[in-house]
Amino acid sequence: MDPCPFVRVLVGNLALRMPVAPPAAGAGAGVHPSTSPCYCKIRLGKMPAQSVPAPLVPFDGGDQAPASGALAAAFHLSKADLEWFNGKPSLFSSRGEAVLKVAVYAGRKGSTCGVSSGRLLGKATIPLDLKGAEAKPAVLHSGWISIGKRAGKGSPAAAELSLTVRAEPDPRFVFEFDGEPECSPQVLQVRGSMKQPMFTCKFGCRSNSDLRRPGMHPEREGASGKERKGWSVTVHDLSGSPVAMASMVTPFVPSPGTDRVSRSNPGAWLVLRPAGDGAWEPWARLECWRERGGAGASDSLGYHFDLLLPGVDHAVPLAESSIPSSKGGKFAIDLTAAQPLSRGGTPGCSPKGSGDFSNWPLGNYRGFVMSAAVQGEGRCSKPTVEVGVAHVGCAEDAAAFVALAAAVDLSMDACRLFSHRLRKELSHPQADLLR
Repeated sequence: MDPCPFVRVLVGNLALRMPVAPPAAGAGAGVHPSTSPCYCKIRLGKMPAQSVPAPLVPFDGGDQAPASGALAAAFHLSKADLEWFNGKPSLFSSRGEAVLKVAVYAGRKGSTCGVSSGRLLGKATIPLDLKGAEAKPAVLHSGWISIGKRAGKGSPAAAELSLTVRAEPDPRFVFEFDGEPECSPQVLQVRGSMKQPMFTCKFGCRSNSDLRRPGMHPEREGASGKERKGWSVTVHDLSGSPVAMASMVTPFVPSPGTDRVSRSNPGAWLVLRPAGDGAWEPWARLECWRERGGAGASDSLGYHFDLLLPGVDHAVPLAESSIPSSKGGKFAIDLTAAQPLSRGGTPGCSPKGSGDFSNWPLGNYRGFVMSAAVQGEGRCSKPTVEVGVAHVGCAEDAAAFVALAAAVDLSMDACRLFSHRLRKELSHPQADLLR
């Protein structure tokens, strides 16, 4: 399997220093002009801005930038993104310019009536040279930059922001379902414009008798027939051998008095891998529910993902977030923020940068692990799956992430309001899958 080139741009070691104005008569000396927390909005190109706290440090006039080790923002660039940034600029676009834009605000993050609640302190732009970033890591910026102007002669120096920006290769395997998971599609590996078959999927809906078979008990049965249960997707390699499975082990049922699956009573899947001799062993667990949208916002699919490590007596949480139900989005497992950024801008390869992973709580999973792009309710969804190269040692590894992506996509249907009917592929039992 050949991976696709990706690059991640990491921003970290943030620190903000602001001049101390001369104290007024009777006031205490050295009082900082801002008693409010500060935060930054960081944007790369047209990608969504990321908001992070900006810690204040004393204004000592030195050039040494602090190295807190904290990662503030991460941007993931595909080959198409890189080509756009590295392309020739035109009269109508800014192609060819990868620019990191940072805006610093005083106040707490948030908005009122759609307007940012913070007071703008200043802005900065940092041009980034991403040529060659697919091949080797590079520190693109490290140090202090001015984010404002002096008020006039004799006034305190402008506020300054310290940050480290680093680009590094992050190759990934990319897979694409050629149909909806409930229609038992093929899964293609994608590299550039080339696509080739890699796996096949078989969807099944087990009957009540199947659900009572040893080893496949659901953890909970609904109080009535108003439930969605027994779904599964088995992933096969091209020889027809099963290499991964996602099985619904907890039915999706509405909370009492409602027509929605609540967070307090989520549905759940197990993702299983072959254990030999036709047996399966659990690898991960996915829980999903329907989150109610706020004022003017649509509902979303909430999810929580746990890894089930051999020899560990508890589940290890890797991801929890939500996906808009109406327009869809990405399920992601990205542990980049769990690792510190070193002084040189490199994510620490282990806790405290020791190089020893014996105490790392997440097993062999580090950095970007995977993502799955799914469509919203009522739309034809053919998930696209990206998996970090470091997490694929064989085809079975990739197949487990493909099965997980199918479970996420099907959960979008399983969490639909129970006042809506599901399509026939999801409501007609197919009891031959596990016989």
